[in-house]
Amino acid sequence: MSEQRVIAGNWKMHHGPSATRTFFRDFAPDLGESAPTLIIFPPALSLAAAVESRGGRPEVHLGVQNIHWEEKGAFTGELSVSMVLDAGATYALVGHSERRHVFGETDGEVALKVGACVASGLTPVVCVGETLEERRGGRLEEVIERQLEAALEGLTARPGAHFMVAYEPVWAIGTGETATPEDAAGAHAVLRSVLRKALAEDHAEEVPILYGGSVKPGNAGELLSTAEVDGVLVGGASLDAESFARIAESV
Repeated sequence: MSEQRVIAGNWKMHHGPSATRTFFRDFAPDLGESAPTLIIFPPALSLAAAVESRGGRPEVHLGVQNIHWEEKGAFTGELSVSMVLDAGATYALVGHSERRHVFGETDGEVALKVGACVASGLTPVVCVGETLEERRGGRLEEVIERQLEAALEGLTARPGAHFMVAYEPVWAIGTGETATPEDAAGAHAVLRSVLRKALAEDHAEEVPILYGGSVKPGNAGELLSTAEVDGVLVGGASLDAESFARIAESV
């Protein structure tokens, strides 16, 4: 289990620049001495407003929700890693279930994106997770092992690179359904085992594994106290400054 505790918020296609400024005006968690790493992933259009509104709060890190693996070119609508870093972000979500299932992103593309991130110093948060059909079919381990092993191929040239993993059961994203602490612990143990097989021992233990899927103030504390859960990746509950502050304080 990683010693690093992480509270991350994925805003998806919510909060334009004005709403982003309002969020940061109101976001004031009381974190104390054991402050977690805070990361917010606003829409790309709102990143500049987030950088501006964050002000002198280095404890709040910013990321983007997607990147392209090419440095530049005719890729309309995409963001390169260098653009993201120049704009002030230091993290990127890679392989989120909505990118996989809505936009057809493949395991191979996820690996390319991971490689592009670590080559330039952008920290990827690699998302994995099974659908309800896959879970009911007893394929949980098969699916998340395949997804993570493919993503780790992007680290081949830089085996010690910093990254995170987020387990997001697809059936629990935006549905109100949440994996039980036992569910989360079991899946995270599988992912930690994959990391131990693929990485040097000390590196494998340092990689934070986050849980995502209908995380809210009422269940965050229980999830964060679960074995192998190093943090949470929050969706809808991260859009409200007070709600997200309460989750951050639950560490």
